[in-house]
Amino acid sequence: MCPAVARTSDAALVAAARALLEQGGPDAVTMHAVGAAVGVRGPSLYNRFESREALLRATEQAALAELTARLREAGDQAPRPALERMAAIYRDFARQNPQVYALIYAPAGEDEARVAARAMAAAPLLAVTQRLVGASAALPAARLLTALLHGWVSIELAGAFRLGGNLEAAFAYALGAAIEGILSGRAPLRV
Repeated sequence: MCPAVARTSDAALVAAARALLEQGGPDAVTMHAVGAAVGVRGPSLYNRFESREALLRATEQAALAELTARLREAGDQAPRPALERMAAIYRDFARQNPQVYALIYAPAGEDEARVAARAMAAAPLLAVTQRLVGASAALPAARLLTALLHGWVSIELAGAFRLGGNLEAAFAYALGAAIEGILSGRAPLRV
């Protein structure tokens, strides 16, 4: 291993990549820039990560692990307050980390590590929806809430909610309506 790389850690490299990503988007994350941020030469990073893409995947996985830990803590409450708290955590995470959030949803292939990280991130929500509506409806309920949250924050991050009104009240309304729909157990209309 290169002596320069021994002066840093994978976690420090991922943290530097994440900071660069948030500051300048994906194009700002180069091996040279990450190396400079931690005080080593960029080419030495290839001893830790085989490519820039591997470093970005590690950044994505670390962010998903962070989000998962936050969601897991919220899951200890009764189901409805847990879902409300999880929604707030998800939304806050996306708003505080818009570039990382975009990276998580970027179409970048589905390798085993990426699938596993996403399954890990979904587990707290699935656990709560299972307690709320049972095992057979847990996955559809989790998908409904994830679609609502992802759609909401994507529109919000794009600055596309421009019709006025209280956005926080609208978010609470949308989330409440989704939870009530899940609780009612009503199947969607068949067309």
